[in-house]
Amino acid sequence: MLRLPRNAQLWLPGYLRSRLAGARRSPPTRVWVTIADHFEPFWRNREPALALERVRCWREHWPQVAARHRDSAGRPPRWTFFYPEEEYRPELLDLLAELVRAGIADVEVHIHHDRDGERSFLDRMQRFLHTLAGAHGLLRRRDGRIRFGFVHGNWALDNSLPGGRHCGLNNEITLLRELGCYADFTMPSAPSLSQARMVNRIYWAVDDPLRPKSYDTGIPAQPGAGPRGDLLIIPGPLGLRWEKGLLPHLENGEIGAHQPVTERRVRTWLDLAPRLGNELFLKLFTHGAQERHRKAFFGGELDRLFHLLAQECRRRACQLRFATAWQLYLAVERLVVG
Repeated sequence: MLRLPRNAQLWLPGYLRSRLAGARRSPPTRVWVTIADHFEPFWRNREPALALERVRCWREHWPQVAARHRDSAGRPPRWTFFYPEEEYRPELLDLLAELVRAGIADVEVHIHHDRDGERSFLDRMQRFLHTLAGAHGLLRRRDGRIRFGFVHGNWALDNSLPGGRHCGLNNEITLLRELGCYADFTMPSAPSLSQARMVNRIYWAVDDPLRPKSYDTGIPAQPGAGPRGDLLIIPGPLGLRWEKGLLPHLENGEIGAHQPVTERRVRTWLDLAPRLGNELFLKLFTHGAQERHRKAFFGGELDRLFHLLAQECRRRACQLRFATAWQLYLAVERLVVG
């Protein structure tokens, strides 16, 4: 009997549909790659000194890794730090801002909250957005508004976990849009119960402010169709992967010490990642502040990642483009708006 990963009933039908659709597609001409780091310097830690050490490690070692790799346009990899609002420390953001100014990183928004109220959420988010923009020169403005990408802590976007844990807001999709969120990058969250049923598609969530998990399904983004919902959802690849043996492994685009990069994984990512027209959008994720992951990353794992991505793109005769979350969004927007 085939044993599937926990809560596969949520995403397996969508995965099977995406595999059938993928079998009929021609190879992509361009692959965009973004790494969304759910970056938590205070993970299992209350000591500012340890948090500072974790950020300093990235400030020291990431430029060395980025300098060793180039995409098809000659640009280095970019790393996107989704920084938690509740872990704000100016000295930590100043170090990350140095990487942003060097052109090899960006900072976006991450938050953990529990059974929150609308006013509290808006106040926290607005204060954080203006601090990132005003005190650190981060994020960006468009049409006079601060714009930001978002990852929800504990995967609980739009109050999607049972009992309202780790959120509390059935109208969070609407609130994020009103705050200036240009896209959400939380998915995939499998094997969590918060996982959306729509997988391997870039799509628009349409909010029902009276019910949770409005992103569970949505309106697929299409070239030239324009915006068609409340919030753009840009997910990473999700499906099954067979390495050795007969049992399938959950593939959700996570990289880290416990999820080493292999040729099989890279090929699976490119087979599953969302597409618009002839362009493919691969979003990977990690928790890069944790020591076990940093040790693997700066011990050769990131070099292997970028090498294998370049190798597979050459094999498929497509261009490789490294991008921040914002740059990935701009590429999607260009195709959707037309």
